Amino acid sequence: MSELYHAHRLRMVRLAVLLVDDLATAEDVVQDAFTAMYRRHGEHIGEVDNALGYLRTAVVNTSRSVLRRRRTVRAWTPPPPADVPSAEQHVVLDEAHREVLAALGRLSPRRRQVLVLRYWADLSEAEIATTLGISRGAVKSNASRGLDALERILEGRI
Repeated sequence: MSELYHAHRLRMVRLAVLLVDDLATAEDVVQDAFTAMYRRHGEHIGEVDNALGYLRTAVVNTSRSVLRRRRTVRAWTPPPPADVPSAEQHVVLDEAHREVLAALGRLSPRRRQVLVLRYWADLSEAEIATTLGISRGAVKSNASRGLDALERILEGRI
């Protein structure tokens, strides 16, 4: 096996360079081909009919695989970056959140609970009614009155 390696490694690397157009990748391709051949046949390479042809085929096939992977990688386009708010937007959002939280704190406990469960926990009216032990009608009226009160507080009317 080492005789085959020393006699034909450079020729196989040249072949692989012509196929993959990159010396480092070509060396990896040839190394993989020799390794696969050794794993399969060990030191009994002399028993393999046309070992050089076998090796050449392995280099060509491995080069094809490399080119397929490259093509796949080049064709892949990463998803667009998420809309990340600027530092100014972040400050404005933080201030708006603080204002809403302060306004929520000024609501009655029942209205605050209904609004939080509805808009932050995303529960349905039936789920809120079950959670709080009240009727669906009470959920609707508390939500409506709570939103009206929030609007008045945030507009500075209260």
